Amino acid sequence: MPKLLVVDDDPDMLDLVRAALERDGHQIDTETDAATVQPARCRMYDLLLLDVMMPGEDGFSLCSRIRAEVDCPILFLTARAEDAALIQGFGLGADDYIKKPFRIAELCARVNAHLRRELRQPTHTLRRGGVRFDMQAKAAMAGEHVLPFTKSEYAICEHLALHAGQVFTKEQLYEAVFGFDAEGDASAVAEHIKNIRAKLKTAGLSPIETVWGVGYKWRKDSVL
Repeated sequence: MPKLLVVDDDPDMLDLVRAALERDGHQIDTETDAATVQPARCRMYDLLLLDVMMPGEDGFSLCSRIRAEVDCPILFLTARAEDAALIQGFGLGADDYIKKPFRIAELCARVNAHLRRELRQPTHTLRRGGVRFDMQAKAAMAGEHVLPFTKSEYAICEHLALHAGQVFTKEQLYEAVFGFDAEGDASAVAEHIKNIRAKLKTAGLSPIETVWGVGYKWRKDSVL
């Protein structure tokens, strides 16, 4: 069940959005104060809906504050339809706008479209757990810093991130990354993971989790 967070200072709007999206089978959390929303919490969600105009911290500010650490789609709810506002929002990392007043059918359709898109296999770039993967250049970045992965380290990282939440044995990782016919030993994967973790740690990230007795996975909900 997809889990969504809706941030809006209007309780009536929150009730309306919650009721509509819960009917579509989504789990909805709501918040009226953007300033209380922290990046670590946002990593729990599959999609965020942020009102633009709120007292205190507005939706643009919240998006800017959390975008680098949040992988999921961010959609704005806004009555501001002018080009400058749209450009500003997209520049901060928003994925889409839903203009107020909106029809419930439109809200549900746009939300579901973004959730479906998240399930498709990315081919160009991928954001997971604070890491941005350039899948064409085979390079990974944390913020503005390039992570100095070797070719093998990058391949392991990308494979785990593409299948976030799924556990892989050392043998499965070795076969997925190097192929069935590769010369080598699956035990080398443990050493690669050790090096990957050390490099991620320098960026304050630790998205790879050891599942004792089984293997490794890229955590979906946290990088802490």
